[in-house]
Amino acid sequence: MKKKIRAAALLGVTALIVTGCSAGGGGGGEESAGATGPIDIWLSNNEQEVAWGTAVVDAWNAEHPDEKVNAQEIPAGSSSEEAITAAITAGTAPCLVYNVAPAAVSGWVKQGGLVDLSTMEGGSDYITERGGDVESYATDGSFYQLPWKSNPVMVMYNKALFEAAGIDPEDPQMNTYDAFLEGSRAIVESGVQSAIWPAPTSEFYQPWFDFYPLYLAETDGTMLVEDGKATVDSDAGREVAEFWKTFYDEKLSPNEASTDDAMSAGTTAMQLAGPWAIPSYAETVDVGFMPVPTSDGRENPTTFADSKSVSMFTACENQGTAWEFLKFSTSVDSDGQLLEATGQMPMRTDLTETYADYFDANPNYVAFAEQAEATADVPSIPNSVEAWQAFRDEYSAAVIFGKESVDDFLKNATTKIDDLVAE
Repeated sequence: MKKKIRAAALLGVTALIVTGCSAGGGGGGEESAGATGPIDIWLSNNEQEVAWGTAVVDAWNAEHPDEKVNAQEIPAGSSSEEAITAAITAGTAPCLVYNVAPAAVSGWVKQGGLVDLSTMEGGSDYITERGGDVESYATDGSFYQLPWKSNPVMVMYNKALFEAAGIDPEDPQMNTYDAFLEGSRAIVESGVQSAIWPAPTSEFYQPWFDFYPLYLAETDGTMLVEDGKATVDSDAGREVAEFWKTFYDEKLSPNEASTDDAMSAGTTAMQLAGPWAIPSYAETVDVGFMPVPTSDGRENPTTFADSKSVSMFTACENQGTAWEFLKFSTSVDSDGQLLEATGQMPMRTDLTETYADYFDANPNYVAFAEQAEATADVPSIPNSVEAWQAFRDEYSAAVIFGKESVDDFLKNATTKIDDLVAE
């Protein structure tokens, strides 16, 4: 998988962290709920988000001299899941984390590390009025995360490589599985190393960029787990798995990781990506975007939202300031600045109407704004990361490396996920 794609996927594990804990750690408790004072923040090392975060902090500090925010980047090399889990255990967790992968939330709730934002003044109303239908982000009926932004996953393609393979880059007509495979074979026959190059690596989040978007599309939004049971051992799950298996069987997708940025290098014609890819490839590749395929080529298919959230941690001593800063940083104005700086979609109602001027000036993003209306996310379940890891391990064995059958993959993954969710 390309380095840029991997970096974007890891935005959820290279987070913006807002801290308001004492030097000795600990903190939290009822007395913290309304407490105010200076807080420190850590910004992700994504260049556009650093610029956005710095601007938001400067604007806040100008109006709040007694509650100043001091910003710095999160130390390089540590993932947010690992760092935050360790901090919760040590009692030194930060106040707010931006770019939280929703899959991580249930584990932190189980640890007792997250503040129920529904208990903050106007908390539930603010979250639902901003985000609309966000009940799927609740855990045990409460909001331990504010759904912040999304990167709806679509098929990104190299227009020049499509044209060289005889595919119309302005209208590829690859919305069915059969047509997508036909186009992919033409691409490889034209001399390109791969048609599409998903990461074949084992990280728990990798299904979000191969199997899961197509599964959501094929099922009109059925999540990995619903009503406490895995859903993938089904005709739709089997069809999606067999589709991807064909790519590896026919050598249309490599089963080893790319050593460079395959899109920029021209060694792949397609990847699954979100709107972040537009600025990432603006100088290197003329890219187009199309919805993920389905077996029947349905219009407006559902895809993976690739959303990121903001959570507050119980160790935070200045929760009053943290809550106000959270609202400030997710206001209409701040969300507009986020959209301008990153091209990522704020998770708020009436997106295209609210930021009509932006989309008029940036037509390449309109498809993603429209796609944002047809997305689904990961389910809020116990042992979420472990469940996704179990799924990935079984998927890799069957689909990528051909070591077991698709039927065994679906059966084994379902059993493991059901057991984890039931714990």
